[in-house]
Amino acid sequence: MQKPALLIIDMQNDFVLEGRPLRVASARMVIPKIREVLAAFRAKKLPVFHIVRVHRKDGSDVEITRQDLFRKKPFAVEGTPGAAIVDELTPLPGEYVIPKIRMSAFIGTELDLMLRNLGITDLVVAGIQTPNCIRTTVFDAIAYNYPTVLVGDATGAQTDDIHNANVRDMLNIGVRIMTAGELAAIL
Repeated sequence: MQKPALLIIDMQNDFVLEGRPLRVASARMVIPKIREVLAAFRAKKLPVFHIVRVHRKDGSDVEITRQDLFRKKPFAVEGTPGAAIVDELTPLPGEYVIPKIRMSAFIGTELDLMLRNLGITDLVVAGIQTPNCIRTTVFDAIAYNYPTVLVGDATGAQTDDIHNANVRDMLNIGVRIMTAGELAAIL
């Protein structure tokens, strides 16, 4: 990897904390591995992007498949504690926070422009949830010609079976799968 950037996807209170509207079962378990990768990027002063889903209070920007859910249990509402990044992964000054309203970190955001302006050559992806926001971001990264590493033990889903099936699909399109320890060692 020449100049990698780390993308941490959706590690927000509404998706991580117990009792929240869209809690992902393995979200808390992957935090230590994300912190390991994050520490390695910070030590090397490499770019870190915290990708966060945020929605308007009225839900007018929620995708069609989640509008009913949002009406019943609003999630990731801009400016609320639920939309905030979990305390364990609080961004440091100089790290980027990119809001999104769709699953992919690339759709309707400034991410690709910022990556290109920074001369980023490779992406490292961690966070939740593997079949949705992780997978769509990774597939779009490949479509934009970014060699991509998925940190398998720093990503999670509702079940191990769902996670593993999606990791296999990403491996099959050419995504490199590594553990947090392996990644930290090559940085």
